[in-house]
Amino acid sequence: MRARDIMTAPAVTVTTNASVSRAAEILAQRGFTALPVIDHAGKLVGVVSEADLIRNRYSTPESPLGGGAGAAADRPAQTVGEVMTTPPACIDEAASLGTIADTMLSGRRRSIPVVDGSRLVGVITRRDLVRVLARSDAQIALDIRRRLRGFGDPDRWSVEVTNGKATITDDAIERTDHALVEGAVQAVPGVREVTVTK
Repeated sequence: MRARDIMTAPAVTVTTNASVSRAAEILAQRGFTALPVIDHAGKLVGVVSEADLIRNRYSTPESPLGGGAGAAADRPAQTVGEVMTTPPACIDEAASLGTIADTMLSGRRRSIPVVDGSRLVGVITRRDLVRVLARSDAQIALDIRRRLRGFGDPDRWSVEVTNGKATITDDAIERTDHALVEGAVQAVPGVREVTVTK
């Protein structure tokens, strides 16, 4: 399973010239902790977080956390471009769940943008990772069976899932599509490992 399989897309974003108050409004209304900041071409250029907005509005120049340019000038910044964190931490859409978890935990992030090159394609939150953990083996097996319908007779496949490890047994004589089956099953949320047997 990869970032592209669990990310939220399209992501809610702001641009650098958006007002700080608009970013705060989106965060408050949507319950987000951060927003990706993009340019006119959809390229990820920064992230604006709750902490960025709080630091801009309430922190003082003398604060050990750093009041920021707005506070130092005794006037809070007005645009997202003035307060955003840049360069932004992000992950590639092909990143594994382990890589995603490591990146989020090491940086104490609650969400992280997902990119294809430099173009923003989605966002992953800690809640997305927890949802994958919460899926039962029975739910995973049901989703696998649904995916396998696209590979011929559904009675051809036997599916067993134990602790997220899927074993697919193929009863057909023709077995040329096992690599495709493995890729399709690997994308099912909750699947940690796939084995296709004859």
